[in-house]
This record gives sequence, C-alpha cells and structure tokens, in this order.
Amino acid sequence: MRWLELSVEADAEAVEAVSEILGRVAAGTAVHPTRLIRDPSDELAARPDQAAPFIVTAHLADADDAAELVESTERALWHLQAFGLRPIGPLRVRGVDDADWTDTWKEHYVAQRIGRVVIVPSWADETLAEREVAIMLDPGMAFGTGLHPTTRGCLVLLQELDPMPASVLDVGCGSGILALAALRLGARRAIGFDTDPLAVSAAHENALRNGLDGRFEVRGGSLPAGPDRRHGLVLANLVATVLVDLAPRLAAHLAPGGTLLASGIIEPRAAEVEQALVAAGLAVVERRDDGEWTSLRLRPAA
Repeated sequence: MRWLELSVEADAEAVEAVSEILGRVAAGTAVHPTRLIRDPSDELAARPDQAAPFIVTAHLADADDAAELVESTERALWHLQAFGLRPIGPLRVRGVDDADWTDTWKEHYVAQRIGRVVIVPSWADETLAEREVAIMLDPGMAFGTGLHPTTRGCLVLLQELDPMPASVLDVGCGSGILALAALRLGARRAIGFDTDPLAVSAAHENALRNGLDGRFEVRGGSLPAGPDRRHGLVLANLVATVLVDLAPRLAAHLAPGGTLLASGIIEPRAAEVEQALVAAGLAVVERRDDGEWTSLRLRPAA
C-alpha cells in the first residue's frame, strides 16, 4: 500500500496547533526536533533545541480522497497563520511505501527533560537519574506535549511545590500532562476538565498508559461554578480570555492555602489576567516569562 507523508516545519510554539490540523486527516502525528543540544557532561544525553524548528509529520493512505484531504490541510494551515503564531513552513507531500514510514522517524526522537520531569515516548526505554520522574506521552499529541512554553512554564512552577498537594484540579487538561506530572511528583488524586471530547479521550488514554487511571479522573465540559470539593493545587493552562472569565471559579475551587498555576498567557495580556485573578481573591507569588508567554503562581490573598 502507498501512503502520503505530510510534513510541516514549525516553531515550537506552533507545533501543537499544526499537529492538531494534520491529525484531522491521519490516525496520528509525530513530532521530532531538527536540532539537539548535547549535554557536555554526558555525551549520550540530549534534548531538543527549543529555538530550532520542529518537523510535524502525518501519513494518510494514497486513496481516491487523498488529494481533497491534502487540499483541506493546506487551507487549514493557511488560516492558522492568521493567528500570528511563530513561523510555519509550507506543507510538503511525498509518497512512501508501507514499510518505510512507521518506524523511521522514531529514530530521531529523544526524551524531553523539563527539570525532574522526563517525557518519554511509549516505544522508548529511558534511564532516569535520581529523583527524575517519567511520563509516557507520545510526541505529536495535539493537546500538550511539553514543547510549548506555556506547558514548560507550568511544569517548572509545579516542581517548586514542596510538598506537593494531595488533591489536584487540572482545568483545560488537554493531554493530561500537567496532572500526570503532579501525580508523579507526589499528588494522590487529580481531576481534569476539558471541553474538547478528543482531549478528554487523549487524557484518559494517557492516564491508562502511565498506570494512573485509578488516580486521574477526566471529565468533559466546563469547570462548574460551584465546587463539590476544593483542591490544594489548581492547574489552568488556558488562554488569557478564558483565564479572565474563569478567575472567580478557579479561586472558588482552590483550598485555603492552596496554589493556582495559571499559564497560556501571552505577555501583553499578563497584567489583565493578573488583575482578574487578584480581583477574585488571589495574590501573585511568582511570575515566570518564557519568550512571549507568561506563567503565574498564585495563592489566596491573606
């Protein structure tokens, strides 16, 4: 059988959006870096260079509807540019044989390390250093892979919490990466909400893959206005507009003395988000900037 390989070169900030578009016409997508940074103290260790572009690929059967699917993908990528994301290259299409595409790209993928958290693809066997924790998460999932600065910002702030709160709420959980990391770092239970059914499915599958399905409950829909319980840690990797709208609800779900990690904030709107969260009764403890993106750590105001 013949396949068509679709590939797009994209900046790290655009990877998840491009992956989602390619995933509409294929069973899944793959992401691999174009440049690795080697650890000078360990020649076998490497991590993706976030300043270099990544390649997003997907494969679809070279069938009668292939030309139509390629054209729709090109249109979607063109519209994506209107959001002003960082550079996205042209869609490249090439034919490949059935035996060629399934495993070759995996040879170029390396585990990602963000502090103590190591994101490992399901086919790899990664040796962990002392105190490192692993999350099994295949690259290319459209709802959070750790590549985007907002996800990295949350993961960095998450690792500063000591002790890790027992109960975690992840609002807009996507792939579930943040809740899974919190569980690996010491949380006992987590609940995730997402309005996208595909994200709910992805988070549930990732919980199963990591053996954490008994501790991570994933729910579809929006965050309820009134909490059935309060949580020591609330994770909200959303966008500025949604954070502003949900600020009172996020505060209501936070336990006294708890921590809210808010991310997905484009820097020009950071002050607006801070103002909304402060008005909801929270105080900013820490702000982390990564390029054009801001992540916040907040606690209930005294």
